[in-house]
Amino acid sequence: MTAPAVTAPPIRPAQPGDVATIAALLTDAVAADPVAHWLVPDLVERQHIFHALLAMEVDHAVEWGHVDVTVDMTAVAVWRHHPAPQAPPLSDYHLSTFTGRHLTRFQHLYTLVRRYRTAAAHHWLAWLHVTPHARHRGIGQALLAHHHQRIDQLGYPVDTIATATVRNHLTRHGYRAGTPLRLIDGPPLWPLRRAGRPVPLTAVTG
Repeated sequence: MTAPAVTAPPIRPAQPGDVATIAALLTDAVAADPVAHWLVPDLVERQHIFHALLAMEVDHAVEWGHVDVTVDMTAVAVWRHHPAPQAPPLSDYHLSTFTGRHLTRFQHLYTLVRRYRTAAAHHWLAWLHVTPHARHRGIGQALLAHHHQRIDQLGYPVDTIATATVRNHLTRHGYRAGTPLRLIDGPPLWPLRRAGRPVPLTAVTG
């Protein structure tokens, strides 16, 4: 007997009331993330610091960027819009408030990322996460396709920075990896870009 096809759950935009749940979902993700481990080696401290940072970051993205979640809250994609001239910046002050003695490493990471970032209009993929029990169902692919359809109407590229595992996933979906960025005694990170799709010109009729 052939097993029934498994489809990804519907996707919806996140609302302010979802921020706490999304922050908890992403905090679970950093438990095994090599960059998060490099930033904060102790697991308990890592969970505490990242929960505070992620709650702030997700709240900011819900208001000024775009956050997509599955209706069952098993997966999330966090996108930032650039430029976003009305959005208040997430400054080093916000970073130092939560990171404490680990601030230097966070600043080192953010400095590397800023060197890669372009001033041209683009969207930034900040987070893409599917809970382990919901993987291998095409949910990550569905989240990417959902936003790609939106951004292709603008003709903007998408940029991100990723570890090797995420890099391999994204390169299967139209992203091209650049030269890796090197953290001091940390894991390599790859800048990736999905090129903007030109917007067709609308024919003018007389």
